[in-house]
Amino acid sequence: MGRGRAKAKQQKVARRLKYSAGGTDLDRLRAELGVVDEDASDDAPEEENVGPYDDLVERYADFAETDTSGTEEERSDSAR
Repeated sequence: MGRGRAKAKQQKVARRLKYSAGGTDLDRLRAELGVVDEDASDDAPEEENVGPYDDLVERYADFAETDTSGTEEERSDSAR
C-alpha cells in the first residue's frame, strides 16, 4: 500500500532533474570519470600512458593469431 508515496517521490525527483537549469560542473565530472586532457597527455612520459591491459598484451602476444594470408572469407571458411 505504500507504493503511492514512493512513486510520488520518484516522480518529484525526476521532474526536478528534467526541468532543472543544469548547473552541471563539467570539470568535476571529467575528474570523476578520469578523462585526461589531450594536451596534458602529449607532455606526459610514455610510462604514464600505459593502458590497464598492456601487461596482458605483452604476456599473451605469442598466442595472438598472426595469419594474414588469404581474405577474411577464406579464413572464416577454414575455421568451420
